[in-house]
Amino acid sequence: MHQEEKELEVLRSLGKVTTQRTIADEIGYSVGKVNYILKKLIKKGLVKAEKFVNSKNKIQYKYLLTLQGVKEKIAITEKVIQIKKEEYDKLQQELEQYKKIQYD
Repeated sequence: MHQEEKELEVLRSLGKVTTQRTIADEIGYSVGKVNYILKKLIKKGLVKAEKFVNSKNKIQYKYLLTLQGVKEKIAITEKVIQIKKEEYDKLQQELEQYKKIQYD
């Protein structure tokens, strides 16, 4: 999986009060990987974190996209779509080759 796809997975899971563990469980990454990606996105100015205290006195965060984050999410989405299209085209070519061999 490309780095852009990993960042997009995290960006898509933002916008609600949550923990890094919840995000990790949601998208199937380790908490460490989510923490690393979020720190990178925050440092780039794409995401901001707001603290909340829930009823059990645990601190949780709401991770919000900044305006720059929204723009970057669009750009990353477009890039991932292009990557997926290229992968699809390559698979289509391989499939056609297999079919040609099968029918010859």
